[in-house]
Amino acid sequence: MGTVLILGGTGRFGRNAAEAFWNASWKVTLFDRKKDDLHMAAQGADVIVHGWNPIYTDWARDVPKLTQQVIDAARSSGTTVMIPGNVYVYGADAPGDFGPHLPHTAQNPLGQIRRDMEQTFRDSGVPTIVLRAGDFLDTEASGNWFDQIIAPSLNKGRLTYPGAFDAEHAWAYLPDMCRALVELAERREMLPQFTDVTFPGFTLTAHDLLALCEQAMGQSLRLKRMHWLPIQIARPFWPLAKHLLEMRYLWDKPHHLSSESFDTLLPKFRPTDPVEAMVQAISPVLKQDSDRPKPNGAAPRPAQTA
Repeated sequence: MGTVLILGGTGRFGRNAAEAFWNASWKVTLFDRKKDDLHMAAQGADVIVHGWNPIYTDWARDVPKLTQQVIDAARSSGTTVMIPGNVYVYGADAPGDFGPHLPHTAQNPLGQIRRDMEQTFRDSGVPTIVLRAGDFLDTEASGNWFDQIIAPSLNKGRLTYPGAFDAEHAWAYLPDMCRALVELAERREMLPQFTDVTFPGFTLTAHDLLALCEQAMGQSLRLKRMHWLPIQIARPFWPLAKHLLEMRYLWDKPHHLSSESFDTLLPKFRPTDPVEAMVQAISPVLKQDSDRPKPNGAAPRPAQTA
């Protein structure tokens, strides 16, 4: 085990990462930007989980700056950095079998920012592990596509989908992804200086997602297509709109995350049953109670698991 410093511990990824490390008996520290110094906080840490993720409109300004801050802190402390990667780096014209074998050729602004970020870590010499995944399924309503757009209409018997119904789409159940993150952290000394791993998660069409929701809820549902026109209309006066439209292609482009790199490193990993994962993802959206434990601060000792 070891000591992990979580950056962005109140965000969707950082919160789940904190819990996963916590439950694996690591010493967990949540970085507080208001009072902590990153260089000092990194001293003595074995791993930094880089969960800082500004809103799209701030990426161009903030991502390069945050990247360099994390690299400087990791270099001074001899710490391994772990990053939740996304699929933006591949681009709209890439083949749909996303994995480490595929070049990063994205030409759109958000894709280029992520390409540059990862290349900066690769060039830095700092030990870095990128665990790349698709869209998140969380156990709290954390502002992702599923809990903001897709699932809210389930209360009315509908699942609202923003893309082609028959196109495969990559999903990552965050508790599973973060369990995998911990297992990679515990193998970090055996990994290359820069390690790119794709988390296979669940590959689902809209019809597959609908069937999982029906099983999770025990009722029949119907698919409804999300209309993009309001976002297009809002583009001139809502800065976020242009970025949502920029990434729209991922909802129509069939894609999946290759399991080869993941299975090679973590052959014994067992994901949560998809129906159970869907139950947990739906519960907070439908305002149902859940008994799942959640971290709410830095842990002086690991949380206990059953």
